[in-house]
Amino acid sequence: MARRNVFQSSNPVFNRAEGFKPGSGSAQGGDAGYGSPSSWSTGAGTATQAPYSGSDYGIPSTHGADQGRMTLDSVVQKTGLTLLLVVAAAALTWFLTPALDLQGRAATSLYAITIVSAIVGFGLAMVTSFKKTISPALVLAYALVEGVFIGALSKTYNAAFGQGIVTGAVIGTVCALAGTLAAYKFLGIKVGDRFRKGMVAAGFGLVGLIVLDFVLGMFNSAIGFNGMGALGLLMSVAILVFGIFSLIMDFDFVERGIDAQLPERESWRAAFGLTVSLVMIYVNLLRLLAILRGD
Repeated sequence: MARRNVFQSSNPVFNRAEGFKPGSGSAQGGDAGYGSPSSWSTGAGTATQAPYSGSDYGIPSTHGADQGRMTLDSVVQKTGLTLLLVVAAAALTWFLTPALDLQGRAATSLYAITIVSAIVGFGLAMVTSFKKTISPALVLAYALVEGVFIGALSKTYNAAFGQGIVTGAVIGTVCALAGTLAAYKFLGIKVGDRFRKGMVAAGFGLVGLIVLDFVLGMFNSAIGFNGMGALGLLMSVAILVFGIFSLIMDFDFVERGIDAQLPERESWRAAFGLTVSLVMIYVNLLRLLAILRGD
């Protein structure tokens, strides 16, 4: 009986990573291997097995030219670059767009920028999530587009709900990142298959509700999940919690990817996942603070 691959992920962002897919390498003793030598190395050869955390499972190592391995430093560097692009694009959008008074052409232009960048960003996220080989160019493009979206959205909320709301959302996002990382590190949180599958189901459910409410809103029959009322508040809290749990999955991917000696380019996938989670947390904190402040 082929043993189960402990590296397989149900997260659509991460399950494309090489080495986390069953049967991706050569079989040993009737068991599926845990890595593809042809994709992990420029030379020919068969992956060998090394102990993984003292278990009877193995991690792949390859022969031939080494393309580099995923490390904590490489993940930090690439995540820092993507977040820098998000912040830079957001700042440029904020300062280069006209002053906003919620009326006239300035407001219309900013609303258009927000909607278009949101749609483009979602499309880039979907393409990047399901792309077998991670593309650094797509990750960077996503970061730039999301920066434009965040800049336009933040400027709109700042004008509508007063000074300090953006600062509060930024501080809240940093605290969420630090708190989640500390909890993952010191509480020994483990990510199991049920957790991953539950997150995927919850993700599809949340997206389904958002899209349904948007479509119904076009016919003046919106339920209210995208609004600023009680259901909007509930949805913001739900997505905020989902974003924090997504960070846990991101940390788990980084930890397992480093242990499994994934190719260095998979650091871009980790950076993408972390950026998606942080953007999700920031946007919903911003919306949550706006709802609590009221009109």
